[in-house]
Amino acid sequence: MTHLTERPPSPAAGTVVQGGRSAALATAFVRGAVAAGLGLGTLAVLATGLWISSPYPDSGPGGALHAAAGLWLLAHGVDLIRTEALAGMPAPVGMAPLLLMVLPGWLLHRAARDTMEPHAMETHAMEPYALGPYAEEEAGYRSSTSAAVAAVAGGYLMVAAAVVVYAASGPLPADLLAAGLWLPGTVAAATGLGVWTSAGRPLPRQEQTAVALRSAGPAFVALLGGGAAVFAASLVWNAGAAHESFTRLAGPSGEWSGRVSVLLLAAALVPNAAVWGASYGLGPGFALGTGASATPLGLTGSAAVPPFPLLAALPAEGRGSWPHWAAAAVPLVAAVVLGAGVGRSARTWTARDTALTALIGAWACGAATALLAAAAAGPLGTGRLAEFGPVWWQAGAAAVLWCAAVGVPVALGVRAWSRRGMKPAPGPRVTTEPRAGAAMAPGPVPDSLPGPSPVPVPVPVLLPEEAEQDDDDGEYEPYDYLPAAWEVALPPLPLPPPAAQSPAAPDGDA
Repeated sequence: MTHLTERPPSPAAGTVVQGGRSAALATAFVRGAVAAGLGLGTLAVLATGLWISSPYPDSGPGGALHAAAGLWLLAHGVDLIRTEALAGMPAPVGMAPLLLMVLPGWLLHRAARDTMEPHAMETHAMEPYALGPYAEEEAGYRSSTSAAVAAVAGGYLMVAAAVVVYAASGPLPADLLAAGLWLPGTVAAATGLGVWTSAGRPLPRQEQTAVALRSAGPAFVALLGGGAAVFAASLVWNAGAAHESFTRLAGPSGEWSGRVSVLLLAAALVPNAAVWGASYGLGPGFALGTGASATPLGLTGSAAVPPFPLLAALPAEGRGSWPHWAAAAVPLVAAVVLGAGVGRSARTWTARDTALTALIGAWACGAATALLAAAAAGPLGTGRLAEFGPVWWQAGAAAVLWCAAVGVPVALGVRAWSRRGMKPAPGPRVTTEPRAGAAMAPGPVPDSLPGPSPVPVPVPVLLPEEAEQDDDDGEYEPYDYLPAAWEVALPPLPLPPPAAQSPAAPDGDA
């Protein structure tokens, strides 16, 4: 009789049958749309509050909402077009405040991460009628996971498309080409980070690549921290000019709304200033308009600097001096951090592997620097203000050169220092003893062995019947394990006397 047994449910299935794949995709789509709505709503509330508190509102509530829509698009890296420019011609606005990018990026990251959580993924498998063997269920589970993440991005982009259409009728419409490129890229990056976080932030399985990325992270943080320190020191040195610029922009002292607006904009641009300081320390510096740049060697060209408190920290015109050259300590410290991180993990590696790992970390740090430099710069108008901020490829190339030129020797030095107490690996052991099972060549038997007389050792003696029985059982005689010298040194032992046999009885007594 055939017994039908019920197979236990797969971990991928769980309680999947309650909602199915369609409900899971719909939930993920709603998550993405809600994330976009929360970010847009936060900026709309902020813009509306500033409009209400302003003593001289130039437009109605619609203008505040259009400004919020433009700021939301700018936070995704989309260039805006300022239609009401003083010159009468449209002017681009492409430098996005990096702190403003944190809000929509974090919301989208959280939506993707929550979608990938185990309790949320219970409804991401296939329908009950499509469940097959375990391998098919796992494949369906993974494919449904990818579809759910794509649904999150789809819901977010649907709201973004509506915002682009709404902002087109306001004073800050979006550049359609930039919106088509930057919006999907930003959404894909934030969604990918959410998936990576939900998986436990895994690194590549190859040890050298993982060590390179793990060491490039602190080096990049040290580079940004040093840039922020350079900017803060320069701002404190020029505190008087910064205060004068702030008072001019904020308006009369009784209008606190103007002061709050300028303070919020300055706070949102502080991360941009940190990136500018890092690029200044790396050497390429940053552009202050077409044909003007600021480097540690000095300020060249005629800078087109709008009145803003943070821009008061820019270096003065002329050649640079030792305070400007001291900014080179920022990439130096970052490269040392990279090399020390690689060298501590390369204790048992070869010098070649250590150098290659440090080079991979240098390229990773350079790529992150170039990406952030591109986001921290952008045009603020036409003509002179068409170039403003660090040039991304120059900043990235300088970061790679600094980390490679300093990080590789530091990694090799730390590796050599950490290996000073290590003992060399033992080589192959040479022995003259015969290997187990090897046949020994017969030699002459000496009459007497040097040294003390051997002590008799009791050796079990097997009778012929017992030896045959042991051979049948697959066991070996003890003599097979004794060295040849023992057989010579041991005196011969007498065999036990044969057992006494009783006289045969007569046949008749039987």
